[in-house]
Amino acid sequence: MKELIEYIVKALVDDPSSIDIKEVTGDKITIYELRASKNDIGKVIGKKGRTASAIRTIINAVSARQGKRAVLEIIE
Repeated sequence: MKELIEYIVKALVDDPSSIDIKEVTGDKITIYELRASKNDIGKVIGKKGRTASAIRTIINAVSARQGKRAVLEIIE
């Protein structure tokens, strides 16, 4: 899952080396903390949050198939 998020986000930003994804695993939920540079954070979030929402939808679909729950937090 972490690789999927990394693949999607790196395709969106200008500086892919600034992307850092941290995985915090719990019993039933996994939290993915996405950090990007200030210049690229807008590209990750998108207009009115549509890009971030689309990424979260993909993550939820994949995690539901695995019987778990995943949350994406975008941190500046």
